Amino acid sequence: MKIQSVRSAGGIEAWLVEEHGLPLLTMQYAFMGGASQDPVDKAGVANFLSAMLDEGAGDLSSQVFQEEVERIAAKIRFNAGRDGFNGNFQTLTENRDKATKLLALALTKPRFDPDATDRIRQQILASIQFDSKDPDKVADHAWYAAAYPGHPYGNPVSGTLSSVTSISPADLEGFRSRLFARDNLKVAVVGDIDAKTLGVLLDTVFGDLPANSRRFPVEVMEPKSGPLHSLIEMDIPQSVAQFGQAGIGRKDPDFMAAYILNYIIGAGGFSSRLMEEVREKRGLCYSVYSYINPMQRSSVYLGGVATKTDSMDQSLEVIRGVLTDIVENGPTELELAEAKQYLTGSYALGFTSSSAISGQLLGLLLHDMPIDYVDTRNQQVNAVTLADVRRVAKQLLKPSRLIVTVVGKGPKPSEPS
Repeated sequence: MKIQSVRSAGGIEAWLVEEHGLPLLTMQYAFMGGASQDPVDKAGVANFLSAMLDEGAGDLSSQVFQEEVERIAAKIRFNAGRDGFNGNFQTLTENRDKATKLLALALTKPRFDPDATDRIRQQILASIQFDSKDPDKVADHAWYAAAYPGHPYGNPVSGTLSSVTSISPADLEGFRSRLFARDNLKVAVVGDIDAKTLGVLLDTVFGDLPANSRRFPVEVMEPKSGPLHSLIEMDIPQSVAQFGQAGIGRKDPDFMAAYILNYIIGAGGFSSRLMEEVREKRGLCYSVYSYINPMQRSSVYLGGVATKTDSMDQSLEVIRGVLTDIVENGPTELELAEAKQYLTGSYALGFTSSSAISGQLLGLLLHDMPIDYVDTRNQQVNAVTLADVRRVAKQLLKPSRLIVTVVGKGPKPSEPS
């Protein structure tokens, strides 16, 4: 797979993988910032905006705009995360010019008509109310609020009932005009297009955006250190817990060792330590897992488990025990070899479609990885030694300092003795 770096006449850069076997173009892009750029008293603006950009633009009402997109079988979608405002664009080659003009219109001249704004607001409010009954989402929101008090990462991306109710079209346009700029943009393209034609397309879609964004500064902040255990009462059949601590940055030289370590601990499915100890040996849960979430201004190491209420303390005790054993004794040579074999062998599975490839490339761009990373990644995995993984385990894992948020019935989970 050849990845080209393309620069348009207007100075817009993108990574391109040409694939002319199908008459299809896929482009994924992001404006850096996302929900971390929501105004302090208006959590949810980025998410609200992501639902409004295809609700009419320029001279096209919401209905007409969406009918035009559907008529040419294009995909124009938006999504807001904590660190980025993402777009997903797909079109057939024969409709490429029409589709790109519609996308440019959505990004530069959204309408925010009152009827569309009110309709989307009601949909978001209904979604927030629905999520308030989802124990996994409640636990996640509560964990980030506990870990990042007073920081944008502590706010729910979707906002709250009160904040979403207060968001106006002026707030949406204010966010768009601050964030959507050429210096703030990352683009990955896969499909039936060459570099010269892509340069023209990039200027058509993004060329009218301002050169510089006006992002708020976001403080670099480690999550609060535990132990901190909380219970949110909810009448559900079994309790859900989210546990975590500070993680490791994506550009940290030890990230790959930590990534392999996490596979051994909780990302390796039935071969992981957590699954073996919590589910297989003791039958305490159906699923237990862990993952690293490296963000732009912080990083967390998180995990989750769902179990019977009266088994939650035991489950958390076993999880802490697994982490402690990894810190004290490290993984085995066999575990490391099996993790490397899986992680290198499965890497190609993330590149099986144009959408998957563009998504992978955009992720690399957002973390400022080199353009040859795809070629060198498996070499980096294989270069990690057992000594590296054991050293990183001692530095990274803090089993007695976890923040634990439980949603369900029963007593507050006990802290480690």
